[in-house]
Amino acid sequence: MFNYIKESYNELVQKVSWPSFPQLQSSTVVVMVASAIFAIVVLLMDISFENIMSKIYETLGNLGR
Repeated sequence: MFNYIKESYNELVQKVSWPSFPQLQSSTVVVMVASAIFAIVVLLMDISFENIMSKIYETLGNLGR
């Protein structure tokens, strides 16, 4: 178990290439913008589906009268 932890630590320190701080910042901005766009698309789909379903229920409700 100790050998596994030691090898894992050595791999993280010597073999992994960590991004620089500016790279990290630009990646964060990209993720935030993509998340905002995705949230807006989901919101628009939700509003559209709500309006479509309300029209369907309204039409079906008027058929029984």
